[in-house]
Amino acid sequence: MTTHPRPITELSADEARRIALRAQGLLGAPDRRSGVRGVLRHLGAVQLDTISVLARSHELVPYARLGAVGRRAVEEAYWRTDSRPPHAFEYWSHAACVLPIEEWPHFAFRRRAYRDRPHWNHELPDGVYEQVVKQLRAEGPLTATELGGAKRTSEWWDWSGTKVAVERALMYGEVVCVERRGWKRVYDLAERAIPPALLHDEPDDTECLRRLVGLAGRSLGVGTRADLADYHRLRTEQVDAVIADSGLVPVAVEGWTKPAWADPAALAAPPRGRHRTTLLSPFDSLIWERARTERIFGFTHRLEAYVPKQKRVHGYFAMPVLAGGRLVGRVDPARAGRTLVAKQVTLEGPKAVPEVARALVEAAGWVECTDVRVERVEAPELREPLVLELARAFA
Repeated sequence: MTTHPRPITELSADEARRIALRAQGLLGAPDRRSGVRGVLRHLGAVQLDTISVLARSHELVPYARLGAVGRRAVEEAYWRTDSRPPHAFEYWSHAACVLPIEEWPHFAFRRRAYRDRPHWNHELPDGVYEQVVKQLRAEGPLTATELGGAKRTSEWWDWSGTKVAVERALMYGEVVCVERRGWKRVYDLAERAIPPALLHDEPDDTECLRRLVGLAGRSLGVGTRADLADYHRLRTEQVDAVIADSGLVPVAVEGWTKPAWADPAALAAPPRGRHRTTLLSPFDSLIWERARTERIFGFTHRLEAYVPKQKRVHGYFAMPVLAGGRLVGRVDPARAGRTLVAKQVTLEGPKAVPEVARALVEAAGWVECTDVRVERVEAPELREPLVLELARAFA
């Protein structure tokens, strides 16, 4: 049975919520000088996903914190676009994520684990792995298609031997993704893409885990053991093994039934400043863990993109609306030409109407839409007030 240290302080539920918001860059003035790279370093991981409605999730995350950041700025912050060293790399963290390049050494534990894995879901024909590495060494950065084909058939999961090999090389750390072309990964050898000082830094598993648990705590502000484990998808026993040396401190939070740990810097300075009003990607690290979102915000959210259409409640890509430090509704968006379409809107009450309208207007401007059309509001009596609020904004 695990014993937990005595909490050094008790936080109210409101204090914990505000600490979490500031830790995620959604409370206080945004650091515009450091831009998208600063957001990435602050969060420690930005999740990738193939779905693109208003934009892809890795674009929505900096937008939520900085406002109308250009897509080119996002691409240049994440991927190498010239001969300069990269600022980030793609790897398996919370899921497939963009990660700050300086954290390359601290995923050595995962690369070692993948190399030791006894079996894979995809078969790898003899000699293909070596051929892929040889081709990348000779020809430079290539997509899976350029290496010989990504799929054997049209089915998305039916990878070719080449695709299996290059993805395995990425998991092992022999290959990295250096950019995206039309959402296709462009692969290169790690020895060319990763700065030598980072490439050859191989900390042991304990050091890696200590670093990632500490980073998770700083990115969350305050969290339970499960929260800390989930951030970079560690096992809870891995968290337990290093948390005492992670730099985090034990706290109790009002209403939380599990022990928690906090970033001491977050406790030292009360969170103050301006709240962002924005649409959030369902893959945003503020809300990507459902149990934590319910615990902190009292808000239940589930991505329904992979739910059969007839069983969806809030829509294909319903985006929670953050305003005043709370989740006040959700919008399932789409685009029709220069119109942002709010296909389905949920509002927490009449007071949420102006905030949801504000979030929609800002998002429309970001994606170069000139108006917003509301289709369905779950509380029908709030549809007209929302439409009027939007009309005033565009007048």
